[in-house]
Amino acid sequence: MITPPQFFRATRIIITLLGYTLTRQLLGSQSKSLRALSTLNIFKWFVKSEPRGVAFRKALEKLGPIFVKFGQMLSVRSDFFPDDIILELEKLQDQVPPFKSKAVHAAIKNTYNKNADEVFASFNETPMASASVAQVHAATLPDGSDVIVKILRPNIKKTLKKDLKLMLFVARMIEIFWPSSQRLHLIGLVKEFDYTIFNELDLMREAASAAQLKRNFKDSKKLYVPKIYWDYTHTDILVMERIYGVRISDMDTLEKKQVNFKKLAQYGVEIFFTQVFRDSFFHADMHPGNLFIDIDDPDNPMYMGVDFGIMGSLNAEDKLYLGENLLAFFKHDYYRVAELHIQSGWVPPTTRVDQLEAAIRTVCEPIFDRPLSEISFANLLLRLFQTAKQFKMEVQPQLMLLQKTLIGIESLGRKLYPELDLWETALPILEQWIKEQHGLKKVMQVGTEEWGPLLEKAIRVPGMAFDVLDAFEKNQRFRKHYAKKTFKETKHGLVMYAGILTTVIGLISAVEPNLSFIPWIVTAIGIGLWVNSMLMRLD
Repeated sequence: MITPPQFFRATRIIITLLGYTLTRQLLGSQSKSLRALSTLNIFKWFVKSEPRGVAFRKALEKLGPIFVKFGQMLSVRSDFFPDDIILELEKLQDQVPPFKSKAVHAAIKNTYNKNADEVFASFNETPMASASVAQVHAATLPDGSDVIVKILRPNIKKTLKKDLKLMLFVARMIEIFWPSSQRLHLIGLVKEFDYTIFNELDLMREAASAAQLKRNFKDSKKLYVPKIYWDYTHTDILVMERIYGVRISDMDTLEKKQVNFKKLAQYGVEIFFTQVFRDSFFHADMHPGNLFIDIDDPDNPMYMGVDFGIMGSLNAEDKLYLGENLLAFFKHDYYRVAELHIQSGWVPPTTRVDQLEAAIRTVCEPIFDRPLSEISFANLLLRLFQTAKQFKMEVQPQLMLLQKTLIGIESLGRKLYPELDLWETALPILEQWIKEQHGLKKVMQVGTEEWGPLLEKAIRVPGMAFDVLDAFEKNQRFRKHYAKKTFKETKHGLVMYAGILTTVIGLISAVEPNLSFIPWIVTAIGIGLWVNSMLMRLD
């Protein structure tokens, strides 16, 4: 139920959006209701000379930080919005004034049931950074460790619930008054934003993501993830190791320190593809504000990441299709790209492969007819999504997030090193990964997962067989009538299990020759089963 204050707030939201972005289109519209709404813009915020993308971005900025974050989420939806709007949405910055120190101390007291000076050896009340959801302070733990303390804004969950309720109301009103907007799935986008933003509000979840990423890159010399202090971390407050590096946007300092920009750019691409294809878990917010550089060894710089509130993941099937798609693109195999789009379910199964292949070739060939270092992967993806619309491509949210991250990595990499060849850097990683997916070791892994329950039963077969024999001896009548048939079935079962075990032995020996004693143990079980079956046949 929308209250009167919320209704007026929703009305202002609609008027602002109309004033900034839709006035020129609406005045020429057939919808009288929309033309009437556009005249309610008494604030005269609309500037006729501004492009629609710029106007839309300014409208979101005017409406406040929650709408800014919504715009940031929309910036990954190149399947919905044209390029000019996407490019403007990517400029949105989530920066708001910090909340007062009184609220900071209240949050600490509420979380730890202690004052800040009882929890920390020192605590800087001036925030290092402030955003719509939380702000960050520097502090020192009693053991002398330098940390950052991330604290959620006061009443942020309550505020968000109200704003999200309003956003949903506004989305419904827009779809009612502007039926053609239904293709944008605004209601679905708001619900998706609801899920995403509330995940960011659980700082324990963010801490867990950071811990997993740190574990994934434990021995890496290319990416460092700060340590989480679990004893101090709660749902509303996160305490993490403070890192000391140079912001990746501070090009002057990086140049003065003679950092190897070529390696730095290549490392960024390698880190991303490793996260996606090796780990199926990637940092989805790798913009310059979240990246620092360790320049202790300028010729081998190391990335240092922060802010793990937005993480992405892919299931095995999506990852395989994505990897094979990218590899097919690299090889200009457009027929394979079209096939994969249909097989994955990204486009309807009724789509004709030849038509999709022709459309993809039309997009890609003009781009590929240039040196690889001049090819923009971002431009390619944007054009492909525009083409896919013609074939009713289903929206894949997990791929949208990955796409935005990849575009950001490429953009950042080419700012660091304009000659960066993303394709050349990524191709060896992709080829190796695809090779592993179709290799014997992967087959063994899948086989082990599939055969595990069967092997567990196989090991129990000898005991089960002896139990059956014991039962036969106690029941002579049963033995007389059914023993012959049952013995025959038991024999077949034992031989079957022995065959399975022998097959597994061969595979294990081929893949892991150093596991010398394991194949012999399994062999003994298999031989025992086979001998048992032979003895029963002779009986």
